[in-house]
Amino acid sequence: MTDIPLLSLAIWLPIAGGLLVLASGDGRNTAFSKLIALVTALFGFLVTIPLYTGFDASSASMQFVELMPWVRDYNINYHLGVDGISMPFVILNSFITVLVVMAGWTVIEYKPSQYFAAFLIMSGLLNGIFSALDGILFYVFFEASLIPLYLVIGVWGGKNRVYAAFKFFLYTLLGSLLMLVALLYLFHKSGSFAILDWHREPLAMTAQSLIFWAFFASFAVKVPMWPVHTWLPDAHVEAPTGGSAVLAAIGLKLGAYGFLRFSLPIVPDAAQHFAPVVIGLSLIAVIYIGLVALAQTDMKKLVAYSSISHMGFVTLGFFIFNPLGIEGALVQMISHGFVSAAMFLCIGVLYDRMHTRNIADYGGVVNTMPKFAALFLLFAMANAGLPATSGFVGEFMVAMGAIQFNFWTGFAAATTLVLGAAYTLWMYKRVVFGDVANSHVAELDDINSREMLILGVLAVCTLAMGIWPQPVTEIMHATVNQLLDHVAAGKL
Repeated sequence: MTDIPLLSLAIWLPIAGGLLVLASGDGRNTAFSKLIALVTALFGFLVTIPLYTGFDASSASMQFVELMPWVRDYNINYHLGVDGISMPFVILNSFITVLVVMAGWTVIEYKPSQYFAAFLIMSGLLNGIFSALDGILFYVFFEASLIPLYLVIGVWGGKNRVYAAFKFFLYTLLGSLLMLVALLYLFHKSGSFAILDWHREPLAMTAQSLIFWAFFASFAVKVPMWPVHTWLPDAHVEAPTGGSAVLAAIGLKLGAYGFLRFSLPIVPDAAQHFAPVVIGLSLIAVIYIGLVALAQTDMKKLVAYSSISHMGFVTLGFFIFNPLGIEGALVQMISHGFVSAAMFLCIGVLYDRMHTRNIADYGGVVNTMPKFAALFLLFAMANAGLPATSGFVGEFMVAMGAIQFNFWTGFAAATTLVLGAAYTLWMYKRVVFGDVANSHVAELDDINSREMLILGVLAVCTLAMGIWPQPVTEIMHATVNQLLDHVAAGKL
């Protein structure tokens, strides 16, 4: 498999398929364009499986590397590779894309070919972000990925979709401009855009501090961290179901990934110096945003705020600088990809039938949709961190790592388990349990075979990772340990 450009296939196959779907158009060709979209998404996922089966977990070096000159005069290269940190997210992204295409199969009636094309192109661009080992290549993929998601929200979103799309675009674009300045400075210092060269480039503390905050401006918005989180609830509420699923499952992981690929290894001394600030902001996200979630009356907005709280756990794990913390945060990112996507898809199932997301409009759903209620309960429990679900593993590892770092930090972080249970089960109780609330709920049909397949696959992933997380954690050990050694050594 080493001779096959698997990463290029993972990037360009979905993009090419998306362009083909776009060219096929709507009207009489709608069924054909949907079929092309599903086949492309499936093949896009299948080509990522050898990344796992052929991965050497004992090595911390980049694997499946591809290197070709791009702009020779400026030493810019088409340079791809994955390690134990980035490889799982290429697979996760391609997997979620298949489910999103299936989820929109009968639901999207307005310009379906453009809708599916946007998700396929976005899937390829996101894989490019996780695979890029050249700074400019990373930046191109990073910025280009905004466009399809912007269109998905702006074209297929709710009544305030234009406002939400512009807010999402402006927040993420402005932060990225500061990152570009940092990338250009690093090129000026090293004469290269190779990210791995930047990991070894000596930098004074002042330069490290400025670069750290330039990266922070971009990645903190993407996570999103408090207080630059306000774009996310608006984007989630207005986005169509597929857009919310991809944004939560993959989009939020880009900022967290940026911290591990750029901030910690390139400016390790500044990362350690400013770690208390990041830990403080993370704890605010875990506790305060968890309380904000309790006050929500819209199901989508509640799950959006819960995502911010869970991602606060991720950034906390990164900046306590121990193996349990970082590996737990990575597991939490993957678990959140499954669980948050499932939660938004469940809300989408209800919205497709009732055309409302207000919790007060439901009640007694279990009486008419028992299969749905059972699956929704599993994902709600995973969102709350129930043991034997994937949601527990990452949070438990980060909490243990935080206690090793500082007992009171770990104690404060563990409050998310209480708050997560409070807002998730409060929502579930009011939507699902009790007597049938109104005639609309009484007329609901249970999930069909397509919805059962989508949610069933996510349920299997959630339980499998909760019961046996080792296949995921073992591929991270070598890379995480090398990263921690690099941060501990510093550059001063």
